[in-house]
Amino acid sequence: MMSRRNTLFSVLGLSALTATLTSVVAGLRGPAGASAPGQSPQARSYAFTQTPAEWKQRLKPEAYYVLRQAGTERPGSSPLNREKRTGVFSCAGCALPLFPSATKFESGTGWPSFWQPVAGAVVEDTDTTLLMKRTEVLCGQCGGHLGHVFNDGPPPTRLRYCINGAALTFTVA
Repeated sequence: MMSRRNTLFSVLGLSALTATLTSVVAGLRGPAGASAPGQSPQARSYAFTQTPAEWKQRLKPEAYYVLRQAGTERPGSSPLNREKRTGVFSCAGCALPLFPSATKFESGTGWPSFWQPVAGAVVEDTDTTLLMKRTEVLCGQCGGHLGHVFNDGPPPTRLRYCINGAALTFTVA
């Protein structure tokens, strides 16, 4: 039979475990969770930085959620998913050119997909937030979360950069 003391210790133990797991997951990646091996995400520096308040003022709410909080937009919700014109897809946070339209392809996933970024425009980090290992893609200039890269894309790279449209802007060439 469980006493009140045992019940109390069980509840406190579960609360402590939940708090610990929450902080471990938060520590695995922050809003700009990229890090070099052995380097904490907070230690990586980016050329373009803003305070959280400045980011909120600069970005639309959905772009803030994706870029700064590592969120994901609903599949099929971005007009950029249907963009077919010649141009450049850039970071919605800092305007860095990220993907030329010539590398965009229809992946059927509901998000804009590309087989190659502009050289040096993105950085990658390991993302384990969904209890699986994925490769997160971040803007190389501001550290904003863009999406993920997978190895099931078309030639010549066989990569699929699955990018949130809310993290991008498009400029016609």
